[in-house]
Amino acid sequence: MNHSGTFTKLRPLSLLRHLSSSSESTCLQVLSNSVSWSIYLEHGRITYATHSIEPFDRLERHLRRLSHHVPSIIGEVRVQLRLMFEPDVKNQSVVYRSNTGEQSIPPPLPPEYQAICWLISERYLHSTQAAVLIQELVKEVLESYLLIKQGTFTLKDSHYRVPTICKLDVGKIVERCQQKLQNWHSLGPQISSPYQRPYLLIKTPNSQKNLSGIDPQLIEWMKGFSLRHLSVIVNQDEVQLAKILYPHILNGNVLLHEPDPPFDKLPKTFADLVQASSYVTESANTKSVDSAGTSSRTTSKNNSDISAGNIATPQRQTPISPQKEQAQELTTSNNSNLQHETETPPTPITSRRVYKVISVDDSPTILKEISRFLEDENFSVVTINDPLKAVMSIIRHKPDLILLDLNMEGMDGYELCRIVRNNSIFKKTPIIMVTGNKGLVDRVKARFVGASGYLTKPFTRADLLKMVFTHLA
Repeated sequence: MNHSGTFTKLRPLSLLRHLSSSSESTCLQVLSNSVSWSIYLEHGRITYATHSIEPFDRLERHLRRLSHHVPSIIGEVRVQLRLMFEPDVKNQSVVYRSNTGEQSIPPPLPPEYQAICWLISERYLHSTQAAVLIQELVKEVLESYLLIKQGTFTLKDSHYRVPTICKLDVGKIVERCQQKLQNWHSLGPQISSPYQRPYLLIKTPNSQKNLSGIDPQLIEWMKGFSLRHLSVIVNQDEVQLAKILYPHILNGNVLLHEPDPPFDKLPKTFADLVQASSYVTESANTKSVDSAGTSSRTTSKNNSDISAGNIATPQRQTPISPQKEQAQELTTSNNSNLQHETETPPTPITSRRVYKVISVDDSPTILKEISRFLEDENFSVVTINDPLKAVMSIIRHKPDLILLDLNMEGMDGYELCRIVRNNSIFKKTPIIMVTGNKGLVDRVKARFVGASGYLTKPFTRADLLKMVFTHLA
């Protein structure tokens, strides 16, 4: 079935309808606006779908949602997944080198899918819980896929065997995606993407009185995270959250910024929405089974979309001890002149606790960039450019998160991380390594000395915020 074509002749929905009637195992690869989609089908049913924009960010968000029902998926496990499976190269090329030369196809098994299989094998997830996770991931990917207006596609026979966790009925899952897109479309043109970032516009001290119906927790976090990320932080449906904010966007109390790169490359829900005809579901006699029991609140509504896969269900789960993950409030910070140790004093807008980030780097330029990236996100930022003085400063300030450069004169980040971790006060403090090294050995070594995460230079504001979101939200 190796074919290729463009979406000027065949629409995304029509293509999926065609593939749902196929009895072959196929991988549909799509390229549009430098974004690549991969949809895996087996006998007309979807086994997985992904796209190239931050796949581990997508997995992280959905694991955080699932963690409300599966206590074994704690922050430490999610960090471990990224260190083990997230590729070193941020912007992965769609060119895959095989024995027959270079082809525009992805590796046989997407890294985030490998991560899900690992969660099952290590008994952090039951296979039916993993099926619900995959269903939600596939729905998000298909929502953007259905919005493609121009692009190229390739159909490839699956010569490799992807471990099948579940099989999703194409018609039913497309129907749900279309309904979600219609909901987003009803909020246009003011809201045109779930990755738009709402900010609170404070004109006067009494402005917040006009924000009726908005949870105070949401107001606290409305400082740069996208609608999609915010919905995970406050544990609310993203469309419902957008509807709550909608009247305040109309009256100007809430401002919407365009999506940060690379999310700006995804098609928009309003401008690009194509009204598609209802998808006629096929094979009424096809068996469907409950893929998640009662493990997630999404199950009762969606379990008819899933049929069981061939990964064995674990006989028992042995989750690691649950760890409290506290939602931490962010407060504003201002830059000041850089010395050996510089603290950017917070300007609190509430009486809540101020959370503090310490950044250690012998480059004044990097420290200024980190402060600039975080200053609008309401953090108190302490910058230290002498690693030999960092330990005492960290003990004195007792930060909530630490950013450590790896390559510093006098003391490298590995040694500094080890010293900090040996202090019982900082056993649970997130420590993020910041480095230009992209090798797997460096990531493993960072994990060995107790690092919680790994941020590669050069990084964008979105990269830094994603790391903060992962470890402090």
